[in-house]
Amino acid sequence: MTDVTGAPADVLHTLFRTDQGGHEQVVLCQDRASGLKAVIAIHSTALGPALGGTRFYPYATEEEAVADALNLSRGMSYKNAMAGLDHGGGKAVIIGDPEQIKTEQLLLAYGRFVASLGGRYVTACDVGTYVQDMDVVARECPWTTGRSPEKGGAGDSSVLTAYGVFQGMRASAQHLWGDPTLRGRKIGIAGVGKVGHHLVEHLLEDGAEVVVTDVRQESVRRVLDKHPGGRVTAVADTDALIRTEGLDIYAPCALGGALNDDSVPVLTARIVCGAANNQLAHPGVEKDLADRGILYAPDYVVNAGGVIQVADELHGFDFDRCRAKAAKIFDTTLAIFARAKTDGIPPAAAADRIAEQRMAEARTRR
Repeated sequence: MTDVTGAPADVLHTLFRTDQGGHEQVVLCQDRASGLKAVIAIHSTALGPALGGTRFYPYATEEEAVADALNLSRGMSYKNAMAGLDHGGGKAVIIGDPEQIKTEQLLLAYGRFVASLGGRYVTACDVGTYVQDMDVVARECPWTTGRSPEKGGAGDSSVLTAYGVFQGMRASAQHLWGDPTLRGRKIGIAGVGKVGHHLVEHLLEDGAEVVVTDVRQESVRRVLDKHPGGRVTAVADTDALIRTEGLDIYAPCALGGALNDDSVPVLTARIVCGAANNQLAHPGVEKDLADRGILYAPDYVVNAGGVIQVADELHGFDFDRCRAKAAKIFDTTLAIFARAKTDGIPPAAAADRIAEQRMAEARTRR
């Protein structure tokens, strides 16, 4: 483990920037034998131990990795607060291409670093990490979730993540059109990987028409082959998707930054509700959406099904109990829209206020 004082100057500058959210602890990890380089960021433990996944990604620089860990961990504080969990926010990133450097030795080394925090941070899956990886990490760290059912875990958290997004879409439809059904609506999904392909199933069951795209053509082909009847179609890329005529809902389900200065002006959808984290590329985008009359369901609210699932794993996993908790995302989303209307602010700002209030009350009690 590396003390932050040993970090390069540009990384230190990122760590101590006040606009990154006032984190409690940031740990830089390095294991030369396995090639592990990782960042563990704990944003808040006001509500309880920090909980968030491990992202394995080939960042261009260490500073980029640190910035992502800080941003993602802050988002987890808000997500866990809005999900009603007794957990703060944390996130870890492992630097490198998982297809090239991921090994058992590296994952075990990572597990030891997480374990050294003594339970202040509880880890799980994220982009580039999977259930089988968490099974390895858990051999060195008891504060590991997202494990396989065979190892006492809950398994794939993307199942309930998709279900929560579906509930967020239903709430958005209720708010905008007065009816929660998605029957007859055209919904575009950018990214049909871990979460997106489960979301397709929920939408088709509810009678929606679905348009998909993904940078991995094999993911698109899997969905099209499974649903050959014509209710699922594909477009070449995300730019084509957001410009699709007659689109009712746009669901970003890949990496963050999908809502930006280029995409928002050309969006045809009336609602944005998806599984991707950090969809707003920068502050102010939420106002741009509101100015165009586009209803935005805050990402960290609607995609909380997965974290609800892995948090439950710590107490003896029960799928039906988790599904019932994830179903409440419908009510939470409606409450955010109501608060936004009352306060005269965008839904993203309303969600932040509610989450910050819960964290502040927890700090006062403690």
